[in-house]
Amino acid sequence: MSNYQSAIEAVKAIKEKAGESWNAINPESIARMRVQNKFKTGLDIAQYTADIMREDMAEFDADNTKYTQSLGCWHGFVGQQKLISIKKHFGSTKRRYLYLSGWMVAALRSEFGPLPDQSMHEKTTVASLVEELYTFLRQADARELGGLFRALDKAHEAGDAAQASNIQDEIDNYQTHVVPIIADIDAGFGNAEATYLMAKQMIEAGACALQIENQVADEKQCGHQDGKVTVPHADFHSKIRALRHAFLELGIDNGIIVSRTDSEGAGLTKEIAVVKEPGDQGDIYNSFLDVEEIDVSEMAEGDVCFNRDGKLVRPKRLPSGLYQFRQGTGEERCVFDSIEAIKAGADLLWIETATPNVADIAAMMNEVRKEIPNAKLVYNNSPSFNWTLNFRQQAFDAMAEAGEDVSAYIRDDLMNAEYDNSELAAKADDKIRSFQADSARDANIFHHLITLPTYHTTALSVDNLAKEYFGDAAMLGYVEGVQRKEIRQGIACVKHQNMSGSDMGDDHKEYFAGENALKAGGAKNTSNQFS
Repeated sequence: MSNYQSAIEAVKAIKEKAGESWNAINPESIARMRVQNKFKTGLDIAQYTADIMREDMAEFDADNTKYTQSLGCWHGFVGQQKLISIKKHFGSTKRRYLYLSGWMVAALRSEFGPLPDQSMHEKTTVASLVEELYTFLRQADARELGGLFRALDKAHEAGDAAQASNIQDEIDNYQTHVVPIIADIDAGFGNAEATYLMAKQMIEAGACALQIENQVADEKQCGHQDGKVTVPHADFHSKIRALRHAFLELGIDNGIIVSRTDSEGAGLTKEIAVVKEPGDQGDIYNSFLDVEEIDVSEMAEGDVCFNRDGKLVRPKRLPSGLYQFRQGTGEERCVFDSIEAIKAGADLLWIETATPNVADIAAMMNEVRKEIPNAKLVYNNSPSFNWTLNFRQQAFDAMAEAGEDVSAYIRDDLMNAEYDNSELAAKADDKIRSFQADSARDANIFHHLITLPTYHTTALSVDNLAKEYFGDAAMLGYVEGVQRKEIRQGIACVKHQNMSGSDMGDDHKEYFAGENALKAGGAKNTSNQFS
């Protein structure tokens, strides 16, 4: 028996037990509402999506062409429209996720107004956005299924059994818009207990994958800005374990932890690590410090010094009290961080890099995989990179190394629009196009994301509309630039009343009030112009 029909029969049985007072309840209406509300709680979503991610990770281990992707979304509606578009264009949401960026939460969702990415926004904002995103994705399910139910009614009314059977099959094999969210918990917003409490909120809202970074929580900086300060592994790993405890307490036994290291660009640490025995984590961490060998007589009042291989050394300390790492150790520290994070319980790695260079990323991951063969990376295809300039420079260097003539190009001026139609630009664009596939293959990148794309697309589309609407085009600026494109491209929200839930509301009015229902979707509804 089909899922939908099973639901009808189940409600019929409940209704019979309830007696005559339930005579006005239509089992088919209740069954439809149940099918439209597959996920009853955020934990249901977290478990469902954790299972999806684990399956995808296993598939990637067997075939690294099957990498996954996501775009960062700063509002539930943005995430909803993204998934509606994916289903429309590709017929499936498989291996497509959502990313929740702490940067965009800080810049767009804080009650303080726009903030830099420095963990100054409210702790609960990320969990609230996870819940909001899934509310909108569940609404997308309900809306689309509601349309199928109405089509099923029409097929029955027309006596078209074949069409009714086809629609019934669509309902019973419906693919949800609900997909995994990788959610940014920054550096945990405090100590390990604060990290644990915040993680529980995020998981209860539906997050199956939490990304945490090894910066000092109260000095946290955007990964693409200067002034990043890391913490010793003992501190960071306690937060990884806090995330695992939160997952396990809530019954999400296969929740995913993404360990991010900012060490490639971080030249500072707040602490000298505790060393229990030579060669341990703390000892290796301290070995990267920029130190000078001194005699006891050279120690100044307040100096911090320690023993290294029987010698007294003084780490270089800034006026802020922070300690400095040796120049050129960033990549080595990234490898060390990544290996130790997986040993501490992380499932996926995240390495922030200075530029999007496949060879550089692969070099670090190859070192990690010598010790952890199936280590997989989440990589930020960041808008903080100038992709055009970086890849044009990479193309220039490759052409020069191959002995090709590059005299027509000025390497430091490759962003110049004069080069847009050049052979070099075409080669660079080809490499941008294949970057995700190339780096999945060479650097074992399981998940590619863009952190802030919808921040930029919002600004770009508003700029284009403002330029036209407030200029000579006036109303044509909106009609030609927005509405006509929505119609031509089949954008669902051109019927914005339907997208906001008006038709679902009409369905419910009919369920609740029967023939007395006062519905909005009648002949005078101007949305009929878009039928």
